[in-house]
Amino acid sequence: MNKIKYILLLIVALTFNSCSVKYGFTTVGKIDAETFQVNYFQNNADLVEPGIERTFTLELQKIIQNQTNLNLVSSGGDLLYDGEIVEYRVTPMTATADQLAAQSRLTVTVNVRFTNKNKEKDDFEKRFSFYYDYAGDQQLTGGQLTTALSVIFERITQDVFNESLAKW
Repeated sequence: MNKIKYILLLIVALTFNSCSVKYGFTTVGKIDAETFQVNYFQNNADLVEPGIERTFTLELQKIIQNQTNLNLVSSGGDLLYDGEIVEYRVTPMTATADQLAAQSRLTVTVNVRFTNKNKEKDDFEKRFSFYYDYAGDQQLTGGQLTTALSVIFERITQDVFNESLAKW
């Protein structure tokens, strides 16, 4: 009877233990760093949407913190992310018979400079861009703008992460 209790206990323990396994597609190789720094990304776009520079900076910090064990520092980081938002553009994509926009597209482009103090060959400067399409009769304000920026920044920050750390 005692053996059955131990076997059941072992099965339960293994079952609960296996639930904690995380699966993902992003793999980070050996990172030759302990800290990272994300400088404030200025908004240098011709069309300025207030506050997006802060949102982008925080989103980039968040993705690196969530996908690595690197420590965020305000200065002297082993890895340095620096740059600026260079484009914020709304473009009509398709027109109706009345010559009105049936669909519009918000495009955001961010210029990123990445520096690895320990491995200079990994340094780069590159532009990352993504877009969000929405109905042309809608205003890009409030919740619509928040959703658009969330989609765009999620993609751009993942692309920056992949280019700098995941080596995709």
